This record gives sequence, C-alpha cells and structure tokens, in this order.
Amino acid sequence: MNALLYALVQTLHTVINLYIWIIIISALLSFVRPDPYNPIVQVLHRLTEPVLHFIRQKLPFVLFSGIDLSPLVAILGLQLLDNFMTRALLG
Repeated sequence: MNALLYALVQTLHTVINLYIWIIIISALLSFVRPDPYNPIVQVLHRLTEPVLHFIRQKLPFVLFSGIDLSPLVAILGLQLLDNFMTRALLG
C-alpha cells in the first residue's frame, strides 16, 4: 500500500510540475504575440485560460497597471498544493 501511495504522489507531482511549465510557456508567449490560429498556441490557451480566468475573477487585484500577475498566483498556488500534498501524504 505504501508503494501505491508513493507512486500516486509522484505521478501527481509530475502532473503539477508539467502544468506549471505549461503556464510559464503560455505566459512567455504572451509577450511575443504569436499567431492565435497556431494549434500549439490554441492548446496552451485552452489549458491555461480557465485557471487564469478564475484567478482574475476571484482576485481582481492581480491585474496591476496592465500587468497580469495571475500566472504567478497560479504557479505559487500549485507549488503550495504540491508541497502540502507531498508532506501530508508521504510524512
């Protein structure tokens, strides 16, 4: 049972880290204004926009002087979730 729990925690850790990288790539792409019809850009937008929109809706102060800080809030939240999950489930 311990091995199964460890495998589950490691898999969730990997998924969270992958999503963090997707958010970082999406945020960096927003600086260069890529072609919105590019399939890769569309996939990145579909994966990140629901979470970032939710953060912008619940925390309106993350839009600071035209700078969107919602990716930073999402990354910090995911890191907090990842650390809590690892410590709580693995002891």
